[in-house]
Amino acid sequence: MTTLLERLAQTAYEAHRAALPGYVPPWEDISRQERQAWQAAVSAVAGQAGGTLQEPPHGKSLVIEIGAERRTFGADFTVGREGSLVIDDGFASGQHARFQTVRGLWYVEDLDSTNGTLLNGRRIYSAQLLKKRDKIQIGHTVMTVASA
Repeated sequence: MTTLLERLAQTAYEAHRAALPGYVPPWEDISRQERQAWQAAVSAVAGQAGGTLQEPPHGKSLVIEIGAERRTFGADFTVGREGSLVIDDGFASGQHARFQTVRGLWYVEDLDSTNGTLLNGRRIYSAQLLKKRDKIQIGHTVMTVASA
């Protein structure tokens, strides 16, 4: 199973590859050492401290508010008409979005849903770091990050 950090590294590499005028091999063709370097770079950027991310603090939870309801998650989960957090929204896909924690930080990513996932009013195309007061919209359902 591919981790979120690996997917973030691959996304960064593919953006780098697309920006260069010459041939750059696809992610699948680069060496293990190059992949690890990209993962270290993504980890450093996500940590915003100039170094790699520290191990997550134990028990770091994500608290989401949907209307008056408040839900707390301590592990990765999916949202949609099916999944860990079920929403009754005809514009949501069955498995619409995934929330994952990587080294103590929470991310949201769209699971190739039909109508997309919005973060603070903007459609997301890759995993996005969450912070307190972020608004995630799935279909017509809006969730607010109470703590991350």
